[in-house]
Amino acid sequence: MATHYTWLITGASSGQGAEIALAALRAGHSVVATARNTASGKAAYPDIEKLAGVWATLDVTEESAQSTVEKLVAQHSVNVVVNNAGYGLRGVLEDLNMAQIRAQMETNFFGALAVTKGAIPAFRERRSGTIVMISSASGFSGTPSQSMYSGSKFALEGVSESLADELAPFGIRVLIVELGAYRTPFQTAVDKPKDDISEPYKGTTADKTAQRITPGHGRQAGDPVKAAKAIVEVVTGTGRGADLQDVLRLPLGKDAVTRAYVKMKSFSDDIEKCKELAEWAVFDVPYDGYPPL
Repeated sequence: MATHYTWLITGASSGQGAEIALAALRAGHSVVATARNTASGKAAYPDIEKLAGVWATLDVTEESAQSTVEKLVAQHSVNVVVNNAGYGLRGVLEDLNMAQIRAQMETNFFGALAVTKGAIPAFRERRSGTIVMISSASGFSGTPSQSMYSGSKFALEGVSESLADELAPFGIRVLIVELGAYRTPFQTAVDKPKDDISEPYKGTTADKTAQRITPGHGRQAGDPVKAAKAIVEVVTGTGRGADLQDVLRLPLGKDAVTRAYVKMKSFSDDIEKCKELAEWAVFDVPYDGYPPL
């Protein structure tokens, strides 16, 4: 008999979050769809309520976010949390002001941590549950012109790697989803400097990368409906996800896979070049190692 899951999804009022909610509902699960503005979500995606999904107001940047999630998890017996709320910040680091930088981290990183902290106690007591971190190909391979967006997702992935080992003894799974370019409204909500890029950076790799992204919006190869279905199947161990219960990272999109391979090769090449120097830079007296591996 198939296991029933109850999903709490942040940022579910549009884009990939809404599609994950719909995919979970269509697979026969329950969904608590959260958003800062639930009215817009209800209007744009009426099928969420038609399929018995419920809406709840949640701003992941508010001080109350953690306690709100704790209450929702208890009230609805949630056993899957999807940290999807987030937005993009475009621009080279020099052009971004600190308010923009802090706001990016507040939503994409600290907001996800607050939601996760709200879910962990109940999951730990039940000794089961899944925490899904919606990251990006830019969270594994940095993107010029999106340094702070990449930074927020790199931070999220670093915490997730540690968290996966911290929570495994309690039967809690962490899944990092690295999305490539998907045909959602994501790019329409990107924050950026008043001038897209300052004069010194015109014509650089960062400028060329940013210029490719804008005209490509609406023509991305990634299908958000398929991505949502893939996430549901990997979490529930069904369909295409039946043999993927042990994966930590789930790259989605051909571009995400290609970027991962390029990054791994670059990393491997650097290690081989630096290996002799790296292994020289230790005390001459043998030591049994710290921290333990």
